[in-house]
Amino acid sequence: MKSIYVGNISFETTDEQLRDLFSAHGDVKSVKLINDRDTGKPRGFAFVEMDDDNVESAIVATDGVEFAGRNLKVNLAKPRGVWRMRRPRH
Repeated sequence: MKSIYVGNISFETTDEQLRDLFSAHGDVKSVKLINDRDTGKPRGFAFVEMDDDNVESAIVATDGVEFAGRNLKVNLAKPRGVWRMRRPRH
């Protein structure tokens, strides 16, 4: 199973809407919309987990597609912690 990053999501988008979009390309195991820890408001991105066999075709089919008035940014999710690595400031 692999995780797909889905960015530039409308703040009104629901888990079910994303599940419907990606299920056209294979079996969706989970959808997780990310909210801000402090405010609880949506951050505009999510992670969708699918079987390895369907991930590549789902990414190709949905990247750049207009969804709820926004063009989605879709790619293979990076392992947790990679996003947090930043260069030190001097």
